[in-house]
Amino acid sequence: MGDILAGLIDLERGSASSETLTRQLYDQLRTAILSGALPPGHRLPSSRDCAKQLGLARNTVSAVIDQLAMEGYLEIALGRRPTVAAAERKALLTGRNIAAKKAKPIALSRWAERVRKSDWPFVNSGPPQPLATVLADARLFPHDIWARCLRRAARRAPTGDPAINRTSLRTALLRHLVEHRGVRAEARQIIIMPSAQAALELIARVLLDASDLAWVESPGYGGARAALDAAGASVRGIALDRGGLVFRGRRDRPRLIFVTPSHQHPTGRLMPVSRRQQLLGFANEIGAAIVEDDYDSEFHYDGRPVAALQGLDDNGRVFYVGTFSKSMFSDVRSGYAIVPPDLADLFEKAQRHGSHIVPAPVQDALAEFIDDGHFAAHIRKMTRVYRGRRDHLLQALRTHAGDHLTIEPPAGGMQLLAYLDPHRDDRAISARLAKLGVTARPLSMHFTGPASDQGLFMGFAAWNEQEIDKAAAIIGGVLREAATARGGGSRK
Repeated sequence: MGDILAGLIDLERGSASSETLTRQLYDQLRTAILSGALPPGHRLPSSRDCAKQLGLARNTVSAVIDQLAMEGYLEIALGRRPTVAAAERKALLTGRNIAAKKAKPIALSRWAERVRKSDWPFVNSGPPQPLATVLADARLFPHDIWARCLRRAARRAPTGDPAINRTSLRTALLRHLVEHRGVRAEARQIIIMPSAQAALELIARVLLDASDLAWVESPGYGGARAALDAAGASVRGIALDRGGLVFRGRRDRPRLIFVTPSHQHPTGRLMPVSRRQQLLGFANEIGAAIVEDDYDSEFHYDGRPVAALQGLDDNGRVFYVGTFSKSMFSDVRSGYAIVPPDLADLFEKAQRHGSHIVPAPVQDALAEFIDDGHFAAHIRKMTRVYRGRRDHLLQALRTHAGDHLTIEPPAGGMQLLAYLDPHRDDRAISARLAKLGVTARPLSMHFTGPASDQGLFMGFAAWNEQEIDKAAAIIGGVLREAATARGGGSRK
């Protein structure tokens, strides 16, 4: 009996193991019981004999036996050696069916099934690589200043403000958005969320019931499509022209319309004021809500920036969504929504219900960062940097792949779209580039419904000139290789 136990227990002593002898003995005995190496009804040596055989203190062995007995793996009685629990009891502990019946799978909700089928988010294994989109350059962020703001916020005595949306941040952010984005709101309308995506999901849950019709731009932002679809909406992609969403003449009546009017994702097009006013009129007429995602409009390079659609809204139709992760850096993990005034209390209640809460020290640090002028200064600095990187990427792509791409230079933002010949397979090209260390999202994945164009969606904000040059050279090589394989195909 002792030989059996000695053959099952192999303890590492001294510096050879990072775990205590007690933990090792517990784990190995438990594994032996669960695997059947110590079968039900098997009697272990007494704690005294076991300690002697294994070279352990008796107190160590007794503690392990008592723990396993408390958890139901062993049965102990006064004057008797510990006994492995009966098979029926072990089955209860392991969740295994003794009759070996096939277990039924756990049923998933419709929401989970829709999330499983979604093609968003675009997942790349490993660290980001050029030319990944929606990334700010964290290397140029004033981390020391931000760290001081965080430390002061963490040390600050409680202010007595119990709100999950801190007054300090609401007030500071509103001043910034009024000045720089032309929004019209009161501070209480701002809902601070862990991300812009969380804000989109909350809006979808509050406004939509199953099968309600929602419009999204096509091509458009996959995160919006995923959030609306997960909420159970019937999501319909609406085509674009040079002015953005083409809705005039349509007979379907959506309950929600998602748009990116200041810098359309992914085309970069700007919705002119006339189209914005028409969209507001259309939404008022049919009773629809408009969700405006102003995801990277802090950065504008050519001409004067156009104020947010929300600032033109006189009827409480527009839900404005923004994020700090683009203007600062991705790990800030904070976004926000401006909701109509008559829905502010409901949204805060729904926010609390879903625990979509940003920690108070982070909110207070953001408020200080904005109030002290660091936020605006960083945006001004990065606007100059990103403009240079946009221009550099444009030139690099024209040099290395000008015969294969058609590019519409964006007036702002952090990424650009390059169109391919319509007969190219942008997904295959994107996959080939990924193997060579370059991220270029396929345009076709941004369509809701059939794709009418092929292209590559590339970010420039997070990448310096050397990284951009290397990536552009690789893109040019892959496109020439693909053109040769199909016998030509330059986009001219």
